[in-house]
Amino acid sequence: PLPLHPLVSALPIVEELPAGLEEEIQRLKAHLRRLGAINPNAPAEYAETHERHQFLSNQCADLEAAAERVRQVVVELDELMESTFQTMFEAVATHFSELFTTLFGGGSAHLELTEPDNLLNTGVDIVARPPGKRAQRLALLSGGERALTAVALLFAILKVSPAPFCVLDEVDAMLDEANVGRFRTLLKERSQETQFIVITHTRGTVEAADTIYGVSMASDAASQVVSLDLEQV
Repeated sequence: PLPLHPLVSALPIVEELPAGLEEEIQRLKAHLRRLGAINPNAPAEYAETHERHQFLSNQCADLEAAAERVRQVVVELDELMESTFQTMFEAVATHFSELFTTLFGGGSAHLELTEPDNLLNTGVDIVARPPGKRAQRLALLSGGERALTAVALLFAILKVSPAPFCVLDEVDAMLDEANVGRFRTLLKERSQETQFIVITHTRGTVEAADTIYGVSMASDAASQVVSLDLEQV
């Protein structure tokens, strides 16, 4: 027999059960019945679940670290874009002011940022003062003035960042003869770095071309293309 007598004899003598003890015993028994039988596979299932939890926790930590690295890259790219945009904007603005005066034979113009403190979302406004007029926004200029201002901006961009070729579709349609002459001169200068494909009906602009392609309609209503290399004429 187990040596329980010393332990039992040391227990206090209970003459009356405490109030509510029977109810507590019944409650605990009911709780044990709800728990059901002991699962002998519980340790193995716990180990498997714990391993899965560790794996997912590590994956989550890796994803959070990767997300932080991406956020850092975004910050660095934003800073780089702001710096590059500021540099390019200042260069284009300088050339634009010079080319505007050249194309108009006077006057002045400049570029303005709509949100100088938010370079990633800012817009750009053009303020122009043609010769003999007051400074005003682009929308208030005449059609010919807007066209010439747009040409000045385009050539300013090409001067800062030359492109291999550029297509101009009737940009000289609203220019008078004097402005066409200045446009043609600037076009010839920029053609040293950029090949221009110009769609035009203006004779002065055609005279600046190296090669001319004419499109006409034959008697059968089919289009015919005729080319002329002016350097060989």
